[in-house]
Amino acid sequence: MFFRPRSKPGNDSTAAVDDMQDVGQRSLIRMIFASTGLTLGVFCALQFMAGNYLFASFELVATATLLWGAWRIVRVRNLLPWIYLYLLPTFSFLLYIIVIPNASKTAFVWVYSIPVLSYLLLGLKRGSLLALPFILGACLLYLYTYPIQRDAESLIDLGNAVFCGLMILVFVYLYEARRATAYQKLQHMARTDALTGVANRGSFQQSLEQSIREAQRSQSKLVLVVLDVDYFKAVNDQYGHDAGDQALRHICNSLGQRLRATDTLGRLGGEEFGLLLRNTESQGAESLVEGLRARLCSQPMRYGDQNIALSATFGLAEWPVDGRTAEQLYRCADQRLYRGKEQGRNCLVGPHSAAAERGDE
Repeated sequence: MFFRPRSKPGNDSTAAVDDMQDVGQRSLIRMIFASTGLTLGVFCALQFMAGNYLFASFELVATATLLWGAWRIVRVRNLLPWIYLYLLPTFSFLLYIIVIPNASKTAFVWVYSIPVLSYLLLGLKRGSLLALPFILGACLLYLYTYPIQRDAESLIDLGNAVFCGLMILVFVYLYEARRATAYQKLQHMARTDALTGVANRGSFQQSLEQSIREAQRSQSKLVLVVLDVDYFKAVNDQYGHDAGDQALRHICNSLGQRLRATDTLGRLGGEEFGLLLRNTESQGAESLVEGLRARLCSQPMRYGDQNIALSATFGLAEWPVDGRTAEQLYRCADQRLYRGKEQGRNCLVGPHSAAAERGDE
């Protein structure tokens, strides 16, 4: 869908993609407002020259409003109301000019802009819901104003109008469908780590901050787990970087099979990963993570004709006990992760774990 509210800058590459989309949309709407206003201004002058002062006055007000909107649109927060405030009167006017007394039959061609503007500004779903009733209404008004004649010339004119309109509608629909698919793929690429297929660091950070805000509203629990693959450099040195890449994918697959649909797994960088466990207290999270750690150890990676043993060290922090911000949670989980490394690796360090108790002694 083309309509999208402005994203907060600085979160991750997804925010950058959304901001580019937002800037492009605002520029497009500004151009449409300005070009429509200038076009109406020309017709306004012609109406004054023709002595249609009432209609010319209406067009003068519309021209001023559109040019003001073109100047103001870059500062508004929510674009959707502005888009509807432009499209609804515009489409209604396009239907009205069909039934104006002594109006030219060629005025009907402006109806062809309805699907173009609808899909361009509102996307596939909203655009279809808005465009179809207006197009149907325009067809009925045209047939009411200009009854069908049964001679060949009239039928040819009608066929040209109908089939041209249908082709425009189909082509614009197909274009918008493909554009929306391409944008979804771009968003997925911006959120996903290319090697492992899990969330990348920026996307994981954004999910953590959003989850903290949701936990604050609902007073629910939230657990952040940071894990580091043990002796990953040795795997690269002994078997090569291809084996290291496969090891990272193997670990993500192993962890992902046991995580819940509400949990998030992300790659923070290198061989370091993060787990976001929503609506979970530290004790329940420790039981889950300990199971993940044991599963990882019991499933060596098959590489060629060799089995490569893999393990990881986990540090766990609970919101809000161990920190109320993302930075505080990261710091706490990271400190516990390194405590686990100092104690021999391949372990979980959390507020209730045995490794944490040994570290407190």
